[in-house]
Amino acid sequence: MSTLVPAPAPGPAAPDRTPPALLSVRDLTMAFPGRRAASGRRGAPVRAVDGVSFDLAAGETLGLVGESGCGKSTTGRMLVRLLEPTSGSITFDGRDITRLSQRALRPHRRHLQMVFQDPHSSLNPRQTVARIISDPLLVQGWSASDARRRAAELMDLVGLIPEHIDRYPHEFSGGQAQRIGIARSLATSPRLIVADEPVSALDVSVQAQIVNLMERLRRELGLAYVFIAHDLSVVKRVSDRVAVMYLGRIVEIGGKRALYENPQHPYTRALLSAVPLPDPAAERRRERIVLLGDPPSPAAPPPGCTFHPRCPKAQDVCRTDRPVLRIAASREVACHFPGD
Repeated sequence: MSTLVPAPAPGPAAPDRTPPALLSVRDLTMAFPGRRAASGRRGAPVRAVDGVSFDLAAGETLGLVGESGCGKSTTGRMLVRLLEPTSGSITFDGRDITRLSQRALRPHRRHLQMVFQDPHSSLNPRQTVARIISDPLLVQGWSASDARRRAAELMDLVGLIPEHIDRYPHEFSGGQAQRIGIARSLATSPRLIVADEPVSALDVSVQAQIVNLMERLRRELGLAYVFIAHDLSVVKRVSDRVAVMYLGRIVEIGGKRALYENPQHPYTRALLSAVPLPDPAAERRRERIVLLGDPPSPAAPPPGCTFHPRCPKAQDVCRTDRPVLRIAASREVACHFPGD
């Protein structure tokens, strides 16, 4: 007669060797006031970002993708505190910076910088390149001569001619102006750069140059990026992981290769089906997924899964229960029926 052998007592837990995240975002929400009607009453608040959570490691690039109006840029601006979140938390390098005053935030700002979409509109046309790049240093207490010297070094680093340091933004092309914006973001030696559609306003050939530059800077300087874009081809090129947003929420997030080769959320599959393939024969064979209708208004999102009015797989549970992110095929997916 066999006897049950008690399981051995657990030994001491192995130490967690996973390095802490450089950036940790939890349940981030941004609600804008609704439009005021002729009667004076305001409409329902617009939840541009509705509970976004993710981690970012040092030296990692997270691509943030989705249709226009899904909340990508709003999320990016909250990460660097250009917008104040309605709720949620932003932890940078172990410090919760969500509610810090501007004075308390100043020591952290040098490590958090942003590159904007339109290079010319983000540069002051009345200032020289020297002043534009050195302004962050002057705010941090650098002398004017040291800041100018650093600005010239940064121009060289991003592929511009340092002798052009006293020119004005209108004297540069779009690609060159974006290099100025990148140089400005590097002035204070940041650890994280939020790049909001940094190549969408540029010609295709110039886009490749800027992407190559940002990749080189990441390797050489150990930067981490949150790379916001709607072009999934560009995101695939630069990202380690990809987060797909729809109507203010992340619906799928995971490693680049797994997500592109085997998307689990219907919305992700629809986005990827629109990316052109280099092989014409494969392009002809591929099934294109066309989503019906426009995204719902964030001021009046549908109940349950917000994607269900456009989803070809929607069932009754999708109309009543909002899915949460859960592990499916080695990534997190907010879908009741992930996979094919």
